[in-house]
Amino acid sequence: MKLILRSLLKLKRTSKIILAVLLICLVVRLLPYFAPIRAADIAQNQLAMQFSDRNGLPLGTLLTRDQEHTSVVPLNQVSPHFTQAILAAEDSSFYHHGALDMKAVIRASKEAIHARRIVSGASTITMQLARMLDPVPRSFSGKLSEIWLSWRLAAGMNKDEILSAYINRLPMGGNIYGVEAAARTYFSIPASELNLAQASLLAAIPNNPTYFNPYEHWERLKQRQKYVLNRMVQEKYISGAMAAPTSATNAARTHTEKVVFQSRQGGIIAAPHFLFWLANQFDKTQTEQNFPILTTINRPLQQFVEAQVQQVISSLAANNVHDAAALVIDNHTGEVLAYVGSPDYFNQAKLGRNDGVQALRQPGSTLKPFVYELALEKGLIRPNTILADVPAHYAIPGAKLYSPTDYTERFLGPVRVRIALANSLNVPAVRVLEKVGVETFLERLHQLGFEHLNQTPEHYGLGLTLGSGEVSLWELARAYLTIARQGDATPLVSTFSNSPIQNRSTERSRSPKSEIQNPTIWQLITNILSDSHARATAFGVDSVLNLPFSVAVKTGTSSNFRDTWTVGFTTDYTVATWVGNFTGEPMRQVSGVTGAAPLWNRIMLHLHEHQEPAGFPSPEGLVQLPVCAVSGLRPTPDCTSVVQEYFYPEDKSNYERENQFNLPPEYDEWLAKQQQSNFTSTNLRILSPHHGDLFLLYPGEEAKQKLEFKLAGNKSAPVEWWLNGEKLDINSANSLFWNLRPGKWTLEARSGEMSDKVSFQVELANIKPTRRGFSINTTTSKKSLKLPLVNSKLHS
Repeated sequence: MKLILRSLLKLKRTSKIILAVLLICLVVRLLPYFAPIRAADIAQNQLAMQFSDRNGLPLGTLLTRDQEHTSVVPLNQVSPHFTQAILAAEDSSFYHHGALDMKAVIRASKEAIHARRIVSGASTITMQLARMLDPVPRSFSGKLSEIWLSWRLAAGMNKDEILSAYINRLPMGGNIYGVEAAARTYFSIPASELNLAQASLLAAIPNNPTYFNPYEHWERLKQRQKYVLNRMVQEKYISGAMAAPTSATNAARTHTEKVVFQSRQGGIIAAPHFLFWLANQFDKTQTEQNFPILTTINRPLQQFVEAQVQQVISSLAANNVHDAAALVIDNHTGEVLAYVGSPDYFNQAKLGRNDGVQALRQPGSTLKPFVYELALEKGLIRPNTILADVPAHYAIPGAKLYSPTDYTERFLGPVRVRIALANSLNVPAVRVLEKVGVETFLERLHQLGFEHLNQTPEHYGLGLTLGSGEVSLWELARAYLTIARQGDATPLVSTFSNSPIQNRSTERSRSPKSEIQNPTIWQLITNILSDSHARATAFGVDSVLNLPFSVAVKTGTSSNFRDTWTVGFTTDYTVATWVGNFTGEPMRQVSGVTGAAPLWNRIMLHLHEHQEPAGFPSPEGLVQLPVCAVSGLRPTPDCTSVVQEYFYPEDKSNYERENQFNLPPEYDEWLAKQQQSNFTSTNLRILSPHHGDLFLLYPGEEAKQKLEFKLAGNKSAPVEWWLNGEKLDINSANSLFWNLRPGKWTLEARSGEMSDKVSFQVELANIKPTRRGFSINTTTSKKSLKLPLVNSKLHS
């Protein structure tokens, strides 16, 4: 009896223990339902940004800020082939068990005991998702944590929600996560369009993304794909029977379906510089959205421009040219149609990631149209104004004497505004800027959107019109778009209105239209920039700037040939190109017309291949009148070249009244160097010496020191030279040399009824200097400045 009582007591204790254990297990199993994890709790907000072109063609996908290339799609937007493949490969009983698959746990335990090592795993898709959400060490405590999290997931989410969260987080090689990101990266298609071959390949990757990397281990991946296909056959996903012929049939089907892995890096199809620049404009305060951002890019045009950039750079490689950039704008909308920042974004060895569209470089002469426009607008010059392209010198405090020249080191003398701008002459541009004022011009450039010209006017000086500041190709294109739109400034547009991205840089620089709108002046600038005959002196009559339709264009070359630019427009498009080196290394024998212009030419011809653009409108309110090409005045019988030029209506009376052309003294130095000048005036002019000059005569060198008397304004008529009232018995037309003698002298030249007179002085020098101010070679009559003297010149 006691034995029975003891047994009953022991059984009672055991029952209590069992009940307690069961109760604890029940409580533990029910606890996850008090702390469930729902789909909203693990929603993926850090998504990759997908971009498409204006017609919906994909451009590429960029990583999220945490560097995971993720793109989330609902389960119903994933190809059934992939869903079936991943279930067959990873958890075929997913829809028939809970967070844990107890049958798989028991099977794996038996296999491990028998083999004394882990043969197969028992992780379910839910457990794998838990591990993705909270990676823990592979230890006993880590496994318990994984199970706990799996239970919480199962408590708060249904099977479809768990599977959706899983396939959107699958590691797919490198930093690519999720089936959508993988499909777009590897095949450039959405996950919904995956065929069986593509789906089975992608489903093979997550088992070991590094080992099965499709770019590095293709054969390994193909072997894993066979396993996935066999599992699909076994699970009756791709066949109603498990027979080998059926399996072979389905395997053969995978070989007939298209599988081409894209070679592009990082899931980018086109416009990588544009995509990365655009991503930086993303408004971080807005929720990221999982749909492609519709950009203004035209992908076929973008890819054409990318190819042309590479071809042009290849053709210039012998000239030490390695980099280029291009931008194409729609004039009507301001939309960016093509954006190429370098020849190859993915070539890091050649600094391919540098963005030549946004990089700051010296613009050369490309700013000149804006200083001419401002001077015309303020009435400082007129369309028929004659500008002096002759040597000029400007004293700059604390710096060397500034003497602008063109790279040819030639001067054309008197030139019309049209000729000066069309041929990009430096000295006239500096003279115009001097009239306008650097500060005023800088303010105008700011209005046009050149936000990086943020130094003081003194910092840039008169060299601002020649490119002493730094601007971007983006800013240049935007400013030339203003010319193309006749002063109607508009920001460049990179996305359409439903995009979460705002182009903050252009919004900031939107110009006040009332301050720069002056259609007539902008039309005149366009007329000049499109005048192929006017620019023939510098560029020839058949250069790459001349196209078979109306186009306005300007080139630029920075100092030491480090940068070449070409920016131009038709009535429809604006195209800006840059060619140079990101390293700043000079190019060899490359200028704007040989560097950036050929690229610009190819793009422009392509844009108008099927439809010629409309012509530019004539400057509204201006009248065209014939002028002498040299003087800009009403032609006289002596004029050898007559051209048409625009006038303001109020200037027509002056045109009728004036036709006398006399060059001011600033031309004297230039005229004196001309072997035979066509720039004659109606009066004689003594070019050398100048009135009031003082010359020093050194003892013992009287026979060596000579002074040249030079004359302008006479063609071939005899000339009489008179010195202090005495006629010099020398037969000479426009030049002669005279031995210096101390005294005050009055020199007069007479030819028919014309004459000119100057006075100068010669003094004996006490000490012979070691450095001479001016010297003259009696055979070539060429002066060279050795030491600047005030009101004193030394000739020898």
